[in-house]
Amino acid sequence: MTLTDLIEDYLLLWILLSVGLGVALPQLAVVTRASTLILAVMIGSISLTLSVEQFRDIDARTLGFVLAGHVTMPFFAFGVARGFGLSPELTVGFVVLGAVTPELVTPVMTDLAGGDTALATTALVVIGVGSVGFIPLVVALLAGGIDVPTTPIVEQLVVAVVVPMLVAVGARAYQPNRVGRYDAYYPAVSAVMVILIIGGVTAANADIIRTNMSLLAGVGAGVVTLNGLGYAVGFLVGHRGPRPTRVASILSVGMRDFAVAAALVIAAGLPTIASLPAVAFGVVEMATSAGLAKWFSRTE
Repeated sequence: MTLTDLIEDYLLLWILLSVGLGVALPQLAVVTRASTLILAVMIGSISLTLSVEQFRDIDARTLGFVLAGHVTMPFFAFGVARGFGLSPELTVGFVVLGAVTPELVTPVMTDLAGGDTALATTALVVIGVGSVGFIPLVVALLAGGIDVPTTPIVEQLVVAVVVPMLVAVGARAYQPNRVGRYDAYYPAVSAVMVILIIGGVTAANADIIRTNMSLLAGVGAGVVTLNGLGYAVGFLVGHRGPRPTRVASILSVGMRDFAVAAALVIAAGLPTIASLPAVAFGVVEMATSAGLAKWFSRTE
């Protein structure tokens, strides 16, 4: 087993270990000082696997349904946070979580599940570019009871999400053979960045996690609900398509990029506690998406 296999195949275990270390060692919060750089490397490295060929022959109507499902997610996230009586700060965290891109490894999970990888990839890039306007808009619209500056969010999205994604896709298009030579390593690099930022963000919330288990229970119930709602919405918007389309739709809508959400909250200067939903969601999502991928592959 190679080092990249060890990282990728046991990512859920590494995330759990990172969360545990973050709770045990609050000083690891120092990692969040480099959140913008970590986010840029995370986005850029996985985006190097995206080729122009994957975007061709995508049915615009099918893509539109997936995008429509994505648009509903921050509103469901807002409803979930309010339904569980969470604070305004945690509500902001849920809204950001609902509004961010699908999980960066969604195309990989879709491929493992026998789904339409091209659709998942295209949705990821389109949503990533559109997030510059979408995330600040829904945060400003839904964040009640707390002053949320949207300018830092826009700046972080441009610097750490959109630019690395476009540069990476452009590099792949310009030098496909040279860039493609290292395809086996890009997901592992991105995964390491996920592990780092989740550990740092957990450490930043260590005191809250240790002293307020009832709050953690409410957040946990909320992220389980949101994850389930995402899969359900993905099924509804893609149920009329062929099986590969349904699989891509379910995973693209249900999988939220928790690491991007956590890093964005910290880098944009939002309250640290607002990153807690992203941490909890990461644990839940990694377990459920892996289970779904295995189930889909067995029923193919």
